[in-house]
Amino acid sequence: MGRQEQTNHLFSNRDLRILLVPLIVEQILNSLMGTADSIMVSNVGSAAISAVSLVDSINILVIQAFYALAAGGTIVCSQYIGQKDKKNAEESARQLSFVVACISSAVMAVCLLTRGPLLRLIFGSVEADVMEAAQTYFFYTALSFPFIALYDAGSSIYRAQGNTRLPMTIAVVSNGLNIAGNAVLIWGFHLGVAGAAIATLGSRVISAVVVFAFLHNPSQEIAVRDYLHIRPDGRRIMRILSLGIPNGIENAMFQFGKLAIQSTVSTLGTIAIAAQAMTNILENLNGIAAIGIGIGMMTVVGQCLGAGRKDEAIYYIKKLTAVAEVVIIASCALVFLATKPVTILGGMEPESAKMCLYMVGWITVVKPIVWTLAFIPAYGMRAAGDVRFSMILSCISMWAFRVTLCIYLCRVHGFGPIAVWIGMFTDWTIRGIVFTFRFMGRRWLAHKVV
Repeated sequence: MGRQEQTNHLFSNRDLRILLVPLIVEQILNSLMGTADSIMVSNVGSAAISAVSLVDSINILVIQAFYALAAGGTIVCSQYIGQKDKKNAEESARQLSFVVACISSAVMAVCLLTRGPLLRLIFGSVEADVMEAAQTYFFYTALSFPFIALYDAGSSIYRAQGNTRLPMTIAVVSNGLNIAGNAVLIWGFHLGVAGAAIATLGSRVISAVVVFAFLHNPSQEIAVRDYLHIRPDGRRIMRILSLGIPNGIENAMFQFGKLAIQSTVSTLGTIAIAAQAMTNILENLNGIAAIGIGIGMMTVVGQCLGAGRKDEAIYYIKKLTAVAEVVIIASCALVFLATKPVTILGGMEPESAKMCLYMVGWITVVKPIVWTLAFIPAYGMRAAGDVRFSMILSCISMWAFRVTLCIYLCRVHGFGPIAVWIGMFTDWTIRGIVFTFRFMGRRWLAHKVV
């Protein structure tokens, strides 16, 4: 990546397609595979799906923290690549691998040693069969934490180089193995929730091993070798953590806010709960491709800034934001057209289906207007090191508008689940306005990453 062709730009249109298309495909397939995984587990019984749902609320929080740390590595490595500094890029990749391995192993150990008390503390007195299944599922998924963290680190190192095809291929194969493993262990060996967890563990082990096997190749821009000779470099580790931790806090606040909203929706009755659950799934689908563009933007902007080309960083943020807007419009339209057939295929009750279609209709109108500016330019500004501003704004906007407004409208004014989306639309609008002013003010360019 980063080869000049017929223009003076660091990335040609072809370069951008090669970078972004695999990211978009990977995001979509991961989402669809996750849905298929849940459907297969649901066949085990209500206790199993309840246990998996409960434990995954913890797992998602932990996994997103690992992903955020890896994103810090992407920013550092991409800027070094922009400077054509292979030595520092490789050493930063080695330090990222080291710190991720240490942190994820520590988290795994804590979760394994305290999984019973931890689950009881978070979820209280759930039914005995659900708690038993939850402990089993948590045991195997906690074992997988170091492997999913290392895979994220390896993927981020490849993304920093502009190679998104290899991580996509590994993710697709890994998800396929997970689904196949579920089928064999759940339906063939009748291992129930343990089978689902073991399949997840196995697929994550394979992903981590494969990505680091490829990273061992010295002919790449960044290679990670001689693992046993890696020694901690405090300065590099702090640089990676200073970029990754704010992203992790931002993601954690999002998950906590999501749980607060779910607890409010749970008081509205089964019809509203079902409608909101399906609407959430559909809304995630219509934004996943644009998120892939945002992730790719971090590599593009990071390399531009590493090369000292600030004007091009601004140019690509504008260009890729426009591309993301087109993708959002198309995605929202497709998801809206699919909503009614999906509710029919899903066997939803007519009242829930009607409520879902109503909410998706509003999302289809509002999301293209405000969502893109609320999220996509922020990826580019993070690549410049402007991570604290994004964290503070996102946390304040999340709790002040998305969560508080939703709870207020539901509990005080008796709104149904549409209150969730009124809060969401307000959050998106405020973020979009503030991020636009931040982008135009150019203060985000004053940060120095490497």
